Amino acid sequence: MPSVFIEELDAEFYATMVTREGSTIIIPTGATEQHGPHMPLGVDAMLSRAIAGIVAEKIGALVAPVFSYGYKSQPRSGGGNHRVGTTSLGAAALTGMVDDVVTSFIAQGFTNVVVLNGHFENYQFIYEGLDNAVARARATGSESRAVLLSYWDFVDEATLEKVFPDGFLGWDIEHGGVLETSLMLLLHPQKVDMTRVVDHPPAKLTPYDIFPEDPARTPATGCLSSAAGASAEKGQLLLDAVTAAVADSLQGELLLGSIQVEVE
Repeated sequence: MPSVFIEELDAEFYATMVTREGSTIIIPTGATEQHGPHMPLGVDAMLSRAIAGIVAEKIGALVAPVFSYGYKSQPRSGGGNHRVGTTSLGAAALTGMVDDVVTSFIAQGFTNVVVLNGHFENYQFIYEGLDNAVARARATGSESRAVLLSYWDFVDEATLEKVFPDGFLGWDIEHGGVLETSLMLLLHPQKVDMTRVVDHPPAKLTPYDIFPEDPARTPATGCLSSAAGASAEKGQLLLDAVTAAVADSLQGELLLGSIQVEVE
């Protein structure tokens, strides 16, 4: 098999993979969203696609084209939807896209559908679309199953201690910070400019939201914490922890087939 990414496969070969026992498709989801001055707008989509590819090789799955637009960035998790470069979907649009795509993959014959989320704000709207698609399919006799996960939930405490030796301040301020920057330095180093990292204190976030958004409530960089401590070595620790834990969880939950991928 030349690739786990279905956009790189011809239709006839793809059809043979769909009909195999335990056939599994992973849909990576991300966003088009500012990640400060040191990283590109496509970080969430790039990371979820790369992680999905590694997991797919481990468990014998295929990977769908990434969802590159996500739900609205929020000040307390992504800097805010008002940030230039952040281009978002509304709730109904994202839910509908997930519903339509998952419904199509199940109808084609996949046994399992996995959505691997890479953008915090997406989760509940993906959940709604996935739940609707699976419920409707099973009502017609399909035995397909689905799993929804966000990759950062699989970073264990031991890895966090190594990546954040001075203490982990929490996922809510990790937007554009050490975790994402370290993974990008490992997976897409040419797309990161560490000379442009602004080493500022973590954002002080309120426990509530205000409408319209107030740009002054988050750092001018758009990042909620500093990426100054990021490194490719930390990215490797994070990637190894996440991909191993995700693959292990999916192998425990789903009936999986097996494929052999040719590594070029």
